Amino acid sequence: MAGKPSTQHLFANVLTRVHAVCAAELGAGADLSRVVVEPPKDPSHGDMATNAAMVLAKEAGKKPRDLAEQIAVRLRTDDLIASADVAGPGFINLTLKVSVWADTLRTVLGEGHSYGQSAIGAAEKVNVEYVSANPTGPMHVGHCRGAVFGDALASLLVFAGYDVSREYYINDAGAQVDVLARSAFLRYREALGQSIGDIPEGLYPGDYLKPVGETLVAEYGDKLLTMPEAGWLPAVRAKAIAMMMEAIKGDLAALNIRHDVFFSERSLIETGNNRVARTIDFLRAKGDIYEGSLPPPKGGPIEDYEDREQTLFRATAFGDDVDRPLIKSDGSYTYFASDIAYHRDKFERGFRNLVDVWGADHGGYVKRVEAAIKAVTSGKATLDVKIVQLVKLLRNGEPVKMSKRSGDFVTLREVVDEVGKDAVRFMMLYRKNDAVLDFDLAKVIEQSRENPVFYVQYGHARGHSVFRNAREMIPDLPEEAGARAAFLADAALERLNDPAELDLLRRLALYPRTIEAAASAHEPHRIAFYLYDLASEFHALWTRGRDLPYLRFIINNDAEITKARLALVQGVVSVLASGLAVLGVDAPDEMR
Repeated sequence: MAGKPSTQHLFANVLTRVHAVCAAELGAGADLSRVVVEPPKDPSHGDMATNAAMVLAKEAGKKPRDLAEQIAVRLRTDDLIASADVAGPGFINLTLKVSVWADTLRTVLGEGHSYGQSAIGAAEKVNVEYVSANPTGPMHVGHCRGAVFGDALASLLVFAGYDVSREYYINDAGAQVDVLARSAFLRYREALGQSIGDIPEGLYPGDYLKPVGETLVAEYGDKLLTMPEAGWLPAVRAKAIAMMMEAIKGDLAALNIRHDVFFSERSLIETGNNRVARTIDFLRAKGDIYEGSLPPPKGGPIEDYEDREQTLFRATAFGDDVDRPLIKSDGSYTYFASDIAYHRDKFERGFRNLVDVWGADHGGYVKRVEAAIKAVTSGKATLDVKIVQLVKLLRNGEPVKMSKRSGDFVTLREVVDEVGKDAVRFMMLYRKNDAVLDFDLAKVIEQSRENPVFYVQYGHARGHSVFRNAREMIPDLPEEAGARAAFLADAALERLNDPAELDLLRRLALYPRTIEAAASAHEPHRIAFYLYDLASEFHALWTRGRDLPYLRFIINNDAEITKARLALVQGVVSVLASGLAVLGVDAPDEMR
């Protein structure tokens, strides 16, 4: 994914020309910000369509269709455009000259894995916070989806030109880590030979805490047994959190996920640097905090609701439904108070563009955090919360039983060990993040078109199989991708004129636009969908060649068309490899 951003690509190039025509028609001061060029919904309408006349008609003082006719007349003189036809109330459908597609393939060959790379991010700093699971046990399959989504989104944003920091927020300051410490202490007693019986309700029952107990014995012997809870709990908590975080990092590494920053919630309230207190003081000085009481909740319980006078954040002034408490009756901070301080810390570190990836159970938390960010940044930072819905783990359509190791869920590592990193990553992205995902352990390892990850990877491997077979006819065809692309760049690409070949070239031309659209929308699933469509069209062309010999990639008595089709194959495998790299999935040269 390295390399400098590529030159202006086909859709952007055509948009630039449409803008120029509109400016010539309406004057240089025309507002062209809403003018777009995109693929038509019906491919029979042409290669691209523009809404230029629809969005500019009012400014021009003309009927949309009349303006469209005038714009179309100018577009027909452009050297890229074969025809410009007005449709419906004023859309303009564009058909490009056949030579455009050969030029697109030359661009793909010339840029290699940098093809599609964009500069739209303009090196803007973006903080992507994802996973952030409580350090109370191994990661489960639900965490897996958010982890893959966040990691793929970060890679996508890097590819689109943003300066991205991958961050994990360690929830190590709440009551749940004290429960973890007490659970670990039971395993410490067990490691010393004591009988602990059944794990009491409310503590973590999984076997994963046994190594923590053994480590505590190795470090402290039986000394902790003589201490009151207040004496041993901080030490046990710290050791348990440290070991859980190492296990979590190992689970993430199995998916090739690594974070740049691990931010401790506990660090926010450290003595001498209490950032929660400083944030509350900051908001109080702005008039965004007051002492008051909340009315009883109407529709259901409000988290942290207490019927008393308390310190409240004026969340309703920034778009939330109710004001929010910041300090509990025992004097400790609410989770929300820590979250405000944490996001203010991100802002103080220079991030104005924030993305948080949260689980399905946090949907009701979005408004209050958005309100907090407006308050602590004076509206200078933006937050996009991506809610990742549940994963239903199946095997041949049947729900998978729980894991013994975890006690009550299937671990991420168990899933990765069974089906592999690539199947997990691709399938976690092969559905929009806010839709529930059925993940069938049997289906994701099938070798069939119904298994998207196999179908896309097989497309890449099939392309390399074509190269291996072609060396019998062209023995000097290079093996290295860059050298092979350079070798094929002078092929007679204009001979690629079969409708199926042209469709494949059109699909390659879509890749840069797909990258930019997916990055702007924070939707990496668009890349997975695109790759499946590209692989499908490639496999379909290969199958047509089996039925129609004149369409085969290798024509023994026609070296020129063979070289042109090998160039097309190179374009396909290059884009497949690029897109798979964005998603963190391998692109194998062979599959057995």
